[in-house]
Parts: sequence; C-alpha cells; structure tokens
Amino acid sequence: MKKTFPLFVFFLFFSCASKKDIVYYQNIDGLNRPENASSYEVKIQPDDLLMIIVSAEDPEIAIPFNLTSVTLPNTTNLLATTGQQTIQSYLVDRNGNIEFPVIGKIQVGGLSRTEVLQSLKEKIGVYIKNPIINLRIMNFKVSLQGEINMPGTYSVASERITLIEALSMAKDLSIYGRRDNVLVIREINGIKSYNRVDITKADFINSPFYYLAQNDVIYVEPNKTKINAAAVGPNTSVIISAVSILISLSVLIFK
Repeated sequence: MKKTFPLFVFFLFFSCASKKDIVYYQNIDGLNRPENASSYEVKIQPDDLLMIIVSAEDPEIAIPFNLTSVTLPNTTNLLATTGQQTIQSYLVDRNGNIEFPVIGKIQVGGLSRTEVLQSLKEKIGVYIKNPIINLRIMNFKVSLQGEINMPGTYSVASERITLIEALSMAKDLSIYGRRDNVLVIREINGIKSYNRVDITKADFINSPFYYLAQNDVIYVEPNKTKINAAAVGPNTSVIISAVSILISLSVLIFK
C-alpha cells in the first residue's frame, strides 16, 4: 500500500486531459465555408487615433488638408539636438467625431474604414479633383490574459486580426487553459459585451468574434487540473502527512 500511494496521488492530480479538451477545429471537415469573410472591416470607435493623409497630383493643393508634422525630442540621448519627425493623428472624440482641416467636424465613429474614406473623398473632392486618401488606425491593440503563455497587450500593424492570430502572437494557450470557453470582452459605442468562444469547435470561424476589434480583451480561464492543483498546493504536505498516518495505522491494525 505504501508503494502504491505515491502513484495514486500522481494520477489523482495530474491525470491526462482528453483529446476533445485540447485539439482545435475538431469538426472542421464538416464545416460550411464562411461567407463574406474577406469583407470584414472593423468599426472606428471613440478614442481611436487615426492617421489620414491626403495626396493630389499637385502636392501644394493637398497641404491644407493635412496636419503638420511635429518633431519629437530624442529622449534616448539628452545631449542630442535632433529629434524624430512624426505626422500628427486625429483623436476620435467621445461622440465619434474628428476635426478635419478646412472641412471641420466629421462623423467617423461607428463607420468602417471604407465608409470613412468614401465620405472624405466626397467632401475633399469639392476642393481637389481625384484626391488620394490614406487612412489607418494607429492604436489598434488587443489584450490577452489568463492561461496564456505570454499574456500582455499587443499592438496590431494591420486592422484585421483573428482570435487565433492573437493567441499565436502570445505563444498560444498554456496546457492548463480552457479552449472551450475563451472569453472575448468587446466595447462598441460605450457598451461592453461579454462573449464565449469554443475554439475546439471549428464553427467558431463563423462567429462574430473570429475577427477581433480594436481594444478587445481575451481571457482564458484555467481548467480543472490547474484549479485543483492551486487548491491542493498549499495543503499538499498536510494531506500527505495525514494520509500517511492513516495508512500506517491501517497497517498496524490489520497486520
């Protein structure tokens, strides 16, 4: 009995997880192809920082429609006299508006990048023939918490990232993370939503949360193995001592 006790404790607390709890996309072979996936675009939200650059055949004509560049001081070397030049960005206010040169206040909140570009082309087209407009969200980021190998906040260079890509940036879930109940916290127009995604089932590809929006928070909760280990951990020595005493007493009684 003394020899089998350590094996009993090992298998009790560290039993292997089943395949269905770990493997992704388990039913992908029978999944219908998602429709209009390529047309996905995020919506611009309050507090977004937008870089908008207007160009024209005659560069002088476009100058009034662009914010001026500013020179940031070189903070890495106090003795340096040169700085880094950067283009100013537009901050979307709480009402979803930006103040644009010449044109004035423009509503951009809740609109996609394509919709904002179309609106700007119509307004600037009054002054410039065939303007070329470049728009980009500068502060697109997502945060990953919980049972993630590298939790943290990650900046996204593009404006299109999937949940799986975000998890990959953070080196995937740990072995103790629940893959069937990933929480995605999203705020749209000041209203937060809380959504559960099961990434072991391939049909999450068709979910509204397959593609992430800026400032999404992804939380991966621990599985039962991690929770049990955390609960038992501080009391392991006490439990082992108590069971050892009981085993010793049993051996003496039934000897």
